[in-house]
Parts: sequence; C-alpha cells; structure tokens
Amino acid sequence: MIFKDIIGQKEVKERLLLQVKENRVPHAMLLSGSPGSGKLALAIAYAQYLMCTNKQESDSCGECPSCKKISKLIHPDLHFIYPGKAGKEKSGSSDGSEVNPDIISIWRNKVLENPYFSENDWYEAIDLNNKQGIINVASASEVIRKLSLKSYESDIKVMIIWLAERMNVQAANKLLKLIEEPPAGTYFILITEHPNQILKTILSRTQQIHVPPITRSDIAVYLTDKYGIEPGKANDVSRASNGNFNEALKLLNQNSGEYFELYRNMMRLCYANRYIEMLDWVDEVSRLGREEQKDFLQYSLKLTRESLMLNLGLDKITYLIGEEEEFGKKFSPFLSTKNVNQVTKTLNHAFECISQNGNPQITFSSMVLKLSKFINPTK
Repeated sequence: MIFKDIIGQKEVKERLLLQVKENRVPHAMLLSGSPGSGKLALAIAYAQYLMCTNKQESDSCGECPSCKKISKLIHPDLHFIYPGKAGKEKSGSSDGSEVNPDIISIWRNKVLENPYFSENDWYEAIDLNNKQGIINVASASEVIRKLSLKSYESDIKVMIIWLAERMNVQAANKLLKLIEEPPAGTYFILITEHPNQILKTILSRTQQIHVPPITRSDIAVYLTDKYGIEPGKANDVSRASNGNFNEALKLLNQNSGEYFELYRNMMRLCYANRYIEMLDWVDEVSRLGREEQKDFLQYSLKLTRESLMLNLGLDKITYLIGEEEEFGKKFSPFLSTKNVNQVTKTLNHAFECISQNGNPQITFSSMVLKLSKFINPTK
C-alpha cells in the first residue's frame, strides 16, 4: 500500500515522510482519529515506506521485493495485532506463523478489500456476534515472541496494533516495557479511535499524530475517479459520510437502510404511544448482535442531531440524503431544544448499557418508554 493510493490526508502524509527523511522515526507512534479516516491505510503505507529498498521522494517505489510483499500483507517483518475472541483467538501477523491461520487470512482479505473498514465490520468477519473483541495477554505474549526473533528480510520490523484501546490492562502492562524500549530497528504503530481508553502509561510512550476526517472534496473526487460515481451523487454521499470513507461506501451500497427503518419505526411508535408494537420492535432490535446494537444507537444519535439541525433551519450543516433527509424534515418539528437533551441522554444511556453487556430487552424497553414521553409529551 502506497501513500498515493490513500484518500486525502496530505498533511499527515507529509509529516510521516518527513520523519523518515530526517531520520526522526519514533520507536512508538499513535495514529488517532475518527472511524473511516484512513489510519490503518496510513500505518501500512508508512511501514512500507520504512522497509522500501528504493524510496522515492514522496512514496515507496512499489516495485522492490519488500514493497511487493507488503502490498499483499505477506512480508515476514510486518506484524499485526487486532481484537479477537477472548480466550479463543489470538491476533495474527502477516508472516502466517500464527497458530490459527484462518483469522490471518480473514484479516488480510479484509484489509486488502477495504482498509477503511470499521470495528463492527471486523467483528462480523470473524463471527464475534454479541461480544466485543479484546487484545488479551496471549496476544501480547505473541507480540513479544515475534519481536524477539531476528528480522527475516528487512533491517527493521514493524508491529501495527489496530484498535489499541481494546488491549485489556494485563496485555497493556505486558507490552509496556517493550513499547518503551523496543529492540533496535523495531517500530510500533498503534491505531486508535478512542485514545482516552488507552492506559496513560502507554500513551506517554508514544508520539501521537491526529488523523482528521477526510475532506468532502477528497471523498467526492475519489468516488468519481475510482467508482465512476456521477459528481452530483458523489458530492451528496461525501457530505452525508461526514469524513468517513467506510460510511461513504455503505451509503453507496445502502447498508444503513436497516438502521434507518429501525429508527423511523421506533420514533413513529414512540410518537403514537403504541406500546404493544413497541415491544415487538424491542424484540426485533434485541436480535441484533451487540456491536450492531451499538452501531444502531450511534446512528440514532446522528439522525437525531441532524433532525434538530433541520428544525433550527441549519440545513447547510446537515448530513442527510435520500430517505433520511425526507424523514428528517417530517420528524424535525418534534425535536427542539426543549426535548433534544432528554432524547440524546436516553439514547446515550442505552448505548452505555449495551456497551457494558446490559440485557438488550430491558435496555431497549426502558429506552422506548422514555422516548415516548419526550417525543410527544401531550399524549
């Protein structure tokens, strides 16, 4: 993966290139930013540039043996660690020496298909269902083992930790010393969407680089050039994606349709106080996987926010298109500064409960009963 294939992020690319040119490569770096901003793609392109034997001024050559192997994620000195099933799956490396080769194959295919994929996309790929993935002590031990070995082909080794916030305390403490003082020629690249959830002792040992959301124009141009999307539609999609390229792809494929239907039905039932049908709705959403439930609640918060913007006449800073925009305009009169805080608090509370493995039937039942009072308090 080379820098020129990554959407936008010109300033971040220039900063990473400058580190190498000035021989100021940190032994541990943290790329933080919102989902779909290209953090993983940047980490791999950076690793490839470090290992490239014929570096160009602003990118890897793409032709040397090292570049060709990294482009397929099979370089023996490029390693990955990522969340997996607690107590069952370990994270893998690109050299294929992990105990479970199936998950490595899934990882490679997922990254090569779309390096902007989300945490929930990954959990679906490995059939994690209702559980949240973790990076456990067994994974940390595997990192230590691999990095203790001599490099195979390159003078350096790179370990990319995707979603470092999923390291449990034991794993983080086990890797702390290694991250602080790695072997010569060994570099860590940590990737996170929630840096506040990483141990402060880990954070203090990394050089942090913020990766901003991708600009609308960069997403729109890429969609037109890469996928042949008509410019007008590309602009609408880029606006609605809010800097998240993975979200832009889902909008193109209409993958958010299920969440939209759930949200629309929920709000209609709450407005009409149709309690029996609310319970049927609760049964439906409770059958989703836990990560899907969290995604739905985040989607609900987003749509609620956008509907409020429409109510306030701030159409230019909303990110809705198609059916979402049509519904938002109809629903916006029932959201105002008087009740939006109560609605968002209710949705946020449900998200926290689901995140802490709360019972979905109880959580969503309580949520819709509260929402029915706030959406239409006159009934």
